[in-house]
Amino acid sequence: MSYAIIRTGGKQFPVTEGQTLRVPTIDAEAGKKVDIETLVVGEGKDAKFGSATLKATVVGHGKGDKVIVFKKKRRKQYKRKQGHRQGYTEIKIEKI
Repeated sequence: MSYAIIRTGGKQFPVTEGQTLRVPTIDAEAGKKVDIETLVVGEGKDAKFGSATLKATVVGHGKGDKVIVFKKKRRKQYKRKQGHRQGYTEIKIEKI
């Protein structure tokens, strides 16, 4: 089983072939193939470090769960409530 660590959207994710995962939004349409930068490929003594690419397919886009931002200053009659839903792209790892 192939193993890799990828970097996308300023975050790092461990992945294997055939895995589906949610990453920060990628500007690509559903069904398109994208190349993603890898940091490490392989496991144990067979691990190779450095920049390579792997193939992934965009499954779809969506928004995550709502996060509530609530600000309050006690005794000052100050309250602010705001909600936020972070966008994501769901990808399927095709080939490492």
